[in-house]
Amino acid sequence: MRVLIVDDEPGIRKTSRLAVETMGHEVVDVPTGARALKALEEAAFDACFLDVKLGTEDGLEVLARLLQASPTLAVVMFTAFANIATAVEAMRRGAFDFIPKPFTPDQIRAVLAKVAKTRSLESKVRQLESQLADESPAVDLGSAEPAMQRSLQIAFKAAETPANLLILGPSGTGKSVLAREVHKRSAQREAAFVTVNCPSLSKELLESELFGHVRGSFTGAVADTLGKVAAADGGTLFLDEIGEMPLEIQPKLLRLLQEHEYERVGEARSRKSNVRIIAATNRNLAEEVKAGRFREDLFYRLNVITIALPGLRDRPGDRQRLAESYLAFFSARIGKHAKNFSPAVAAAFAGYAWPGNLRELRNVIERAVILAAGATIELADLPEDFHGPANSAVVVGAPVTLEAVEAEHIRRILAGSGTLDEAARTLGIDPATLYRKRQKLGLH
Repeated sequence: MRVLIVDDEPGIRKTSRLAVETMGHEVVDVPTGARALKALEEAAFDACFLDVKLGTEDGLEVLARLLQASPTLAVVMFTAFANIATAVEAMRRGAFDFIPKPFTPDQIRAVLAKVAKTRSLESKVRQLESQLADESPAVDLGSAEPAMQRSLQIAFKAAETPANLLILGPSGTGKSVLAREVHKRSAQREAAFVTVNCPSLSKELLESELFGHVRGSFTGAVADTLGKVAAADGGTLFLDEIGEMPLEIQPKLLRLLQEHEYERVGEARSRKSNVRIIAATNRNLAEEVKAGRFREDLFYRLNVITIALPGLRDRPGDRQRLAESYLAFFSARIGKHAKNFSPAVAAAFAGYAWPGNLRELRNVIERAVILAAGATIELADLPEDFHGPANSAVVVGAPVTLEAVEAEHIRRILAGSGTLDEAARTLGIDPATLYRKRQKLGLH
């Protein structure tokens, strides 16, 4: 690394320089803030050691000027013991760390190793972010559909407030994508966005995941764990599929929402939390309340600002644009030259119910790009669902019976649903009715 040392005492500069050079780093040392700024103009530096008392200069003012000139510079403050409070204030203003005088060469080397490790981690994060950007299509939150436009308008207006949000919509409609966008537009954007997937864990593990636990509180609890609520403090906690949250945990979430307090598993002490909650579900929570599977008081606490995301079949004005966007992305990523869809594919897309919504559209187009032989996506490149008898009828415009349409629609909803209950909720009928229809139509 390139390291800048700023101190008005020649002895301190010499000692520091020797310690830094023995680590193989390049060093420039100067006695004043003005000389330090000039050095930054002439070259880039990774780290800087700066004295809090720099002759007649105020080290905090010099710190501000250095960070203005080089925002990524890791500034370590030298301070006498009596000025520790000043050094802490410097860290609040952006300093990386501080070392009290008198110090040893080992302390210099230790803090530089910390700077190097931090820079390495930051580099890895940037690489991962770049990799994720390469592997995922750009987020598209535009829409030509009035219902979707209204939902986005409400979400982005609410993002500017600390209000908790409830996002409703079928699986695959982009609820988690919208939650992240709300966080990016909020005052909490610099803090963490933390996701908890409610259906993925047992009651005991979900409670520990959320609130943390103390060592020995249950079998396997070999160390204290802070939990996701603590990890999201000052930021956003996204509770995905909150409709699946066990009843036993719901009172604890209600307390977090009402009083901003919680307790770790196995601990009696209450902890404060400053976290914004965004919850999402594909369930009808009002129906879940009636069925006794969701607390009414928690429902009303969450149901202050609700955003409903329509399914892809209810967004006909957006389908073509989204499909073309996915096509361009996957063609570039896979190294193909697919550029458009055949008329038969466009007709098949228009007639399809899209039970898996945006997630299904992405998967269908990725598959089609892999299989495509030329610049045009053909019907043969799509899954069987798109060129079976029912969809062929849609494509060519041949007459089809109402029973056949119903059978095909039920089949597709069943295929895109995790359970019979979920499919019944999507269709707007009770599970017993769906079971009878499935038997009658020979669907399994």
